[in-house]
Amino acid sequence: MIVRLPIRAVVGSLGLMVLAAIALGAPLLTSHDPRAMFLGDQLQSPSCAHWLGTDLFGRDVFTRLLYGGRISLRVGIVSVGISLLPGLIMGLLAGYYGRLLDKLLMHLTDVMLAFPGLLLALGIVALLGPGLNNAMIAIGLAGVPRYARLVRASVLAVRETSFVEAAIAIGCKSSRVIVRHILPNIYGPVVALTTLDVGLAILNASGLSFLGLGAQPPTPEWGLMLSEGRGYLLQAPWMTLAPGLMIFVTVLTINLIGDGLRDALDPYRVA
Repeated sequence: MIVRLPIRAVVGSLGLMVLAAIALGAPLLTSHDPRAMFLGDQLQSPSCAHWLGTDLFGRDVFTRLLYGGRISLRVGIVSVGISLLPGLIMGLLAGYYGRLLDKLLMHLTDVMLAFPGLLLALGIVALLGPGLNNAMIAIGLAGVPRYARLVRASVLAVRETSFVEAAIAIGCKSSRVIVRHILPNIYGPVVALTTLDVGLAILNASGLSFLGLGAQPPTPEWGLMLSEGRGYLLQAPWMTLAPGLMIFVTVLTINLIGDGLRDALDPYRVA
């Protein structure tokens, strides 16, 4: 099946590829160390030596911004992976087998959905302790119920189709029916949600780092850079403007891709 992507998804994909290339090519674009402190260069304004100025420890903001892109993209992908796998399994089992298993799994997701995602992530980080890895785990676990609910609803719709009933009638095992007949027909909404959730995970991770529960100093992470610059908004606005703009642009490009995929993979979309 050929999927024709909307123009906004193409623009978002190109923008994200540029951001990823810049982040991966950081050692080629700057010679500064993102963690090296030079107290004699504190709060310097943008110049030829420091394109985006320096922070309160004399570190090059441009360099930290580039290396921070690596961390933010990794956080988004890993967090969504942690959400996707258990959520997909729970949704498939609940939707296909139903009955008691469905009730148990959906009651569990209801309990998790009773808390806002970021609040649930805050609680998990409070139990695990601050740190970037714990933040990724917390954000990932907080997103599991969304995938479980979405996959279950999709499975319930596909399970009643004639080709699934035919596969069951000829004696196919449940595992084969799920993997070969149901899973390939529910990937559309799952792919769209996965893409959108990458941007949400980056936002949540930046929020946790801003509160001191995510990345810890001297890690060059965008949310942590915002936290460090909030006390110097008038004296050194570039400390917060640069990472804030990068968070905005990155999440925007990812959301453009997700919106485009959602429309392109919608079987009921009017051409």
